Amino acid sequence: MVKLNVIYTKTGDDGTTGLVRGPRRLKHDLRIEAYGTVDEANATLGQARLHASAPIDAVLARIQNDLFDIGSDLATPGADDPAAPYPSLRVRPVQTTWLETTIDRFNADLAPLTSFVLPGGSALAASLHIARTVTRRAERLVSALVEAEPDTNHETLKYLNRLSDLLFVLSRVANNNGAADVLWVPGNYGDVDKKG
Repeated sequence: MVKLNVIYTKTGDDGTTGLVRGPRRLKHDLRIEAYGTVDEANATLGQARLHASAPIDAVLARIQNDLFDIGSDLATPGADDPAAPYPSLRVRPVQTTWLETTIDRFNADLAPLTSFVLPGGSALAASLHIARTVTRRAERLVSALVEAEPDTNHETLKYLNRLSDLLFVLSRVANNNGAADVLWVPGNYGDVDKKG
């Protein structure tokens, strides 16, 4: 169990931060950016939960815990050491599979889309779209990290990819199962003079 007695340590005042193992890294290091953005995605889910009720709230609660797992995974670079006193926390395929099953369950009652969906609709849907876009940013950073440090757990990348898909589906569920989706109208200039 984690125990935090001291909130500030001043060890990061030089612009570096510690990882679970390995040398300290600059706070703008790609690995730090990656798990920092995962943390940001988690915070947006906490905000979305203010508008959620069962069963979406329970799904988001589980995802928040998974995102902490991903943060720990990304903060633990390098190969696992079998002689370590405790195993490294790694995201596992079963967590990604759970996302896929959840996507299928919630998507089953949604009408097929005939247009792209604009972020909006209900407060919950708008919040889920924000979480989705932050998750996509985290995914891009983890993708770059996997390329730069190939020993990074690739399951973190798969998980984030599925998570953004699930958040999109849940946003449609939050918009009255898609009935209140705000659809993109290409080239919609409204009252603007098209001669322009």
